[in-house]
Amino acid sequence: MARKYSPQVITANHLLEGDAVWFTGAQEWSRNIEDAVVANDVEEAEALLEAANRQQHIVAGPYLADTAINESGKAAPTHFREAFRTRGPSNYFHGKQAVGV
Repeated sequence: MARKYSPQVITANHLLEGDAVWFTGAQEWSRNIEDAVVANDVEEAEALLEAANRQQHIVAGPYLADTAINESGKAAPTHFREAFRTRGPSNYFHGKQAVGV
């Protein structure tokens, strides 16, 4: 049986700043996941990923990420990795950094 398609967005990292960014309907990049264009089928997702890959002078590593639609009708993360990426880079010591190893 075929796997049910779940909506997806394109995400990457900004090449110069390193911030997580999401591909918009205007084929630009936003630092806000809610600005992302949502692909509702495989063909749309592949077309968006192809367009995003043509912008590798702006971003590094575009990929498809599953998304949910929030109560405002906007994209929202479904996986902890994407939720973490929406909060921006961490700039505090944690793990090995906290103990000076």
